Amino acid sequence: MSAVYINSASCISVQDTLNKDFFQHLNPENSTQVIKAIEPNYKDFIPAAMIRRMSKTVKMSSVASHYALKEAGIEQPDAIIVGTGMGCSQDSEKFLKNVIDNHEEFLTPTFFIQSTHNTVAGQIALGLQCHAYNFTYVNTSSSLEFSFLDAKLQINDGEAENVLVGSTDEQTERTMELYQLNNTIKKSENLPFDYLSSTTDGVIWGEGSSFFVLGKEKTENSYAQLKDIQISNKLDLDETQNFIGDFLAKNNLTGYDIDVVILGFSGDAKSDIYYTKAMDLFSTSALLYYKHLSGEFNTASGFSTFMACHVLKDQQIPEVMMINSIKKDGIKNVLLYNHLSGNDHSLVLLERA
Repeated sequence: MSAVYINSASCISVQDTLNKDFFQHLNPENSTQVIKAIEPNYKDFIPAAMIRRMSKTVKMSSVASHYALKEAGIEQPDAIIVGTGMGCSQDSEKFLKNVIDNHEEFLTPTFFIQSTHNTVAGQIALGLQCHAYNFTYVNTSSSLEFSFLDAKLQINDGEAENVLVGSTDEQTERTMELYQLNNTIKKSENLPFDYLSSTTDGVIWGEGSSFFVLGKEKTENSYAQLKDIQISNKLDLDETQNFIGDFLAKNNLTGYDIDVVILGFSGDAKSDIYYTKAMDLFSTSALLYYKHLSGEFNTASGFSTFMACHVLKDQQIPEVMMINSIKKDGIKNVLLYNHLSGNDHSLVLLERA
């Protein structure tokens, strides 16, 4: 199989990640239940008449994909693949409210059409006038990983040379209220907390949009080589180390070969134990975490992939992400491990390009 490279990376998140100097201005958050993305001035990228009809996730994705394509020097990708957990939640809520308010009668189709999960990939394609392969994955916290797998297959099978891959999720008022009611979001009395040693359940909820161009050829701008991906829907705690060990062995690696491990500690005591278990395999690796910077959400792994790309390219690790004090002179292999509430476990292996 041919190598697959990440040739550009763009991210809109609760950090100012569109700023070139964002590495020096990362601000952790542990005292707010819900944190919102820092949005750009959409008028610089999208016609004003269209902005009014777009939900937040479509707008974020349009801008993030624009930056990713521009950095890669690609005008027309050979495929557009987007992963999302919740899709266009704002328009979904508007549609359902419309259904209730109008007693299921005399409904306009607009909100329904705009509420479907594949709206994001469709709007990007419309903007680019791109008629190529267009697909959306909705697999909760492994949506981006499935998108990466598809893109990798497209490139390896000779179906595409450059693929635009993205992940996106937005917040909505009603959904956040429901998440607070079912204790998905951490109770206010449990704030602030320490992400690495939390004793309470629940998370701080975030949002964001991350886009990457995967290519068959290595370029001057290449961030990393996408080596392999592994996904497991369910995993018992005592299977965690075998899950990771088998994945590394498949790639002829051991824990000692991994320079940096990025773990998805979210502050949810009952599910973070998976990460604690995984740490025991990497006694010589630099251990990092990131959800104190991005918040938890279905496609938070897009933020970690974006950070991993910069760690590999810049050969720098932000102090604010470090769990242990191990520092590496040369960073070659980075392993990302993520799950959401103990489900949909994913491993992504990146190698320096």
